[in-house]
Amino acid sequence: MTDIRLRSWAMTHPGVKRTHNEDTYVARPDLGVWAVADGAGGHQAGEVASGMIAEALEAIPSGLSASELLAQVRMQIESTHAALRALAMQRGPNVTVASTVVVLLARNEHFACLWAGDSRVYLLRGGEFRQITRDHSLVQELIDSGAITPAEAEGHPRANVITRAVGADVEEFVLDKVSGRLMAGDRFLLCSDGLCKTLPGAQLAELLGADDGVPWPQAMIAAALAMNASDNVTAVTVEAV
Repeated sequence: MTDIRLRSWAMTHPGVKRTHNEDTYVARPDLGVWAVADGAGGHQAGEVASGMIAEALEAIPSGLSASELLAQVRMQIESTHAALRALAMQRGPNVTVASTVVVLLARNEHFACLWAGDSRVYLLRGGEFRQITRDHSLVQELIDSGAITPAEAEGHPRANVITRAVGADVEEFVLDKVSGRLMAGDRFLLCSDGLCKTLPGAQLAELLGADDGVPWPQAMIAAALAMNASDNVTAVTVEAV
C-alpha cells in the first residue's frame, strides 16, 4: 500500500435545460481531497453557496496530517454554513442560500467521506458498485419509514427536497461521515444529483468500470446529456492505482 497513488478527473456541465451552473467541484490531489457541491436557492444564490464551499476547501493548506486535514475540512464547511446563514438573513426573510456538499478524503491506506444533502459518493471495488453515502432527502426518509419502495422513489414528485444542506435553516448543522480502508483498484465517483437522477446505477457502474481511454466524468456527462439531463451535472472520479 505504500506505493499506492491517486489519480483523478473532473467535469461539470449546466445540462441541456439550465442557462447557468450551480454545481462546483474541488480537486486537490496535493491534499487528497475532492468534493462536489450543488447549490440551491435560485436567483444565482446556489452559485454563491457552492462557490463559497469550493473556495473554503481550496484555501486549506498543504502539509497537514490526516487528522489535521479532516479537522480542517469540517471547520471550513461549518464556517461556510455560518457565513451562508448570515448572508441569507441579510438578503431578507424566507431567503435560502444553501448547497449540498460531499467530500472524499484519501490518505495512505484510508478514506473518509463527509456530506450534507443528496450529492453522492459511489465506490467500485472488485466489480461491486455501491453508494457509500446516504441521501439527506425527503424521499430517503420515506424509504426508511417504509412509506415507499426504492423503486417508487424513482421519479418521485418530491425527489428534489433535501433535508440537510450547508446554509440551510436547521437547529444543528451536522456532517455525516463514513470511512474505510483504501484498496488498490478502488474507483470512486462523486456526483451531484443531476447525474445520478439521470443515469441509473447500472449505467454509472458500467461507465466507471470502462477502460477505453475516455475520462470517466467526460463519458458520464456525455451520457447524461444524451438523456436530456434537465439539471446541472457534475462528476469527479478518483482511482487508487
